[in-house]
Amino acid sequence: MRDTVIFDFGGVITSSPFEAFNRLERERGLPEDLIRQINATNPDENAWALFERAEIDAAGFDAQFAEEARALGHELRGEDVLLLLSGDIRPRMVHALDWLKRSGYRLGCITNNVPAGEGAGMSRSAEKAAKVAEIMARFDHVIESSKVGIRKPDPRIYEMMLETLGKSADKCVYLDDLGINCKPAAQLGIHAIKVSDETQALADLADALGVDRAVF
Repeated sequence: MRDTVIFDFGGVITSSPFEAFNRLERERGLPEDLIRQINATNPDENAWALFERAEIDAAGFDAQFAEEARALGHELRGEDVLLLLSGDIRPRMVHALDWLKRSGYRLGCITNNVPAGEGAGMSRSAEKAAKVAEIMARFDHVIESSKVGIRKPDPRIYEMMLETLGKSADKCVYLDDLGINCKPAAQLGIHAIKVSDETQALADLADALGVDRAVF
């Protein structure tokens, strides 16, 4: 019986920053998914990877990201992208967290984030940061890539969560909006759910836990 649920944050508990990326690209007349293309190029050593492991600061990210964009023939500063990272909180996901906690499930959060903005959600205001902190308080344990120096999809970050929670992989469900981050969790034996939207995610979560979909 699965008794532990581990969540990604951005794109799961909050709306995906990819939506904001696409809006910026449209506004600037840039190719769709350019930002994702930049972040997928040399994925372990690019500006994004270094920043999520806190190996460079915001100024370093701004400059290196701009260089990577320029290498693809476009002008885009890293600081412009940082303004887009804090998504909107999804109320149904917060409701699900509350139901899970009341029902005795153990809760974890593994988030790839950067040392920018305020708090784990990289919020742009103190008010938003406070709301995110309230959500984070619901988890039994939170792992932030920028604090531990390891980022998804490195299997070690999932193993750290299992060890801290004292759970075997077969007892856990993991939700993430990126398939590349779901794959290593699944390879460890965790039931992984790729999140497309709230309704799909919560239906799949209910099925994985063997509970009525109506509870979420």
